[in-house]
Amino acid sequence: MDLERPRRVTRALERFFTGEPPAMDPVALFHDVANSVPAYRKFLGEHGIDPATITSRQDFARLPMLDKAGYHQRYPLPELCRGGRLEDLDMIAVSSGSSGTPTIWPRSLADELEITRRFEQVFRGFGADSRRTLAVVCFPLGTWVGGLFSTACVRHLAAKGFPVTVVAPGNNKAEILRVLPDLAPHFEQVVLLGYPPFLRDVVDSGEGWARYSVKLVLAGEVFSEEWRDLMAERAGMADPVRDSVSLYGTADAGVLGNETPLSVAIRRFLAGRPDLAREVFGADRLPTLVQYDPASRYFEVADGTLLFTGDNGIPLVRYHIADEGGLLPHDELLEFCARHGFSPPEGEELPFVYVFGRSLFTVSFFGANVYPENVTVGLEQPGISEWVTGKFVLEAVEDERLDRRLRVTVELAPGRDGDPAVVAESIRAQLVRLNSEFAHYVPEDRQLPEVDLRPSGDPEYFPVGVKHRYTRGSTPSRPSK
Repeated sequence: MDLERPRRVTRALERFFTGEPPAMDPVALFHDVANSVPAYRKFLGEHGIDPATITSRQDFARLPMLDKAGYHQRYPLPELCRGGRLEDLDMIAVSSGSSGTPTIWPRSLADELEITRRFEQVFRGFGADSRRTLAVVCFPLGTWVGGLFSTACVRHLAAKGFPVTVVAPGNNKAEILRVLPDLAPHFEQVVLLGYPPFLRDVVDSGEGWARYSVKLVLAGEVFSEEWRDLMAERAGMADPVRDSVSLYGTADAGVLGNETPLSVAIRRFLAGRPDLAREVFGADRLPTLVQYDPASRYFEVADGTLLFTGDNGIPLVRYHIADEGGLLPHDELLEFCARHGFSPPEGEELPFVYVFGRSLFTVSFFGANVYPENVTVGLEQPGISEWVTGKFVLEAVEDERLDRRLRVTVELAPGRDGDPAVVAESIRAQLVRLNSEFAHYVPEDRQLPEVDLRPSGDPEYFPVGVKHRYTRGSTPSRPSK
């Protein structure tokens, strides 16, 4: 029996309940990890790095990056933990990155308490520190990180004194709609936590939402400000800026940042000024814009993708998460807004991180990572492979109703034709068979993709002589040709 564990947990609880702010210094964390994590010591040795030479942020920035393939998958799981002790961690989450290979991320109660600080910021913004609040966790329940992690964090808030009660029907729409009429009248507001397209489906399937004073906590996908307005209208939310919050979360390290009224207001301003958004974000698409606490998670940017450093069950130092995005200092972004005539609401003086996601590798649909490798299997089935080239483009699109759809544009073999319905059913069957997240996250009535068959060499999707990309970011839906 580990007699030290209750003392560690008690110290973490004391810091959380007293509101002691985090004080993570990346250089100090580096030395702690180098000293206590066997895998990281080996990793540094393989790169010829003496930890004693790392004494400043400048030194820290020269450390080699970590990633799943080069770090997590190279060493035995216990060696990735402090002291080589997996048994010191009490909860496991399983994720799949751009490769689709399952990755195990253990954590402890202390890790959950650190992430609960982000939930606390969000729920205080909803007035849930003083209003009787029902939190309905609509993320899938299981080994995936969203459901059980969110449930734990909300319960920690209740233990801290928030008048919050949690119910966790998961992504079972019928169960969500069954429990709400019985429970919601006993509370002053209802917070729904889930993936954006799933919560849209829940709201569209229910009625009388205005009487519940609904708030939304969202994660997993980038959505438009038009979508936020639509959800506010259908759920009876009075203030889209304050009543819906997106989290930037990962299985690797929990919640890294979250929207605030300040970040949402700025994003809405930039959404109406694409020219300014392009200047700020360097792209024609609008990313998620959140604020983060650098004393909890330390961010860097490398070649347009994000790195973070943070203490977790598996401590990560300069971890390359492969999310496309960047960092914006608080004062710099507010000064930019002021120069262009916009005065956002007051908020915490925390820096901003913006995130496009890993669109070059996967498509996110109802929070599930959809991988090109899974789609390929559907196109290789007898009766299909004879009349397609194997090239395709995978996209998550919005139709005229702002509903999310999974679209697969497939290249036909020269001079051949085929039935898109047959292709769609084959792809669906393989996604359900091969991709656990897709099977459990995506409602059955949304699992059948929209298939668009294009002729060989189609200039829009399959131009000749150009390196093919199998995924695209979210786009407005267009009718099939």
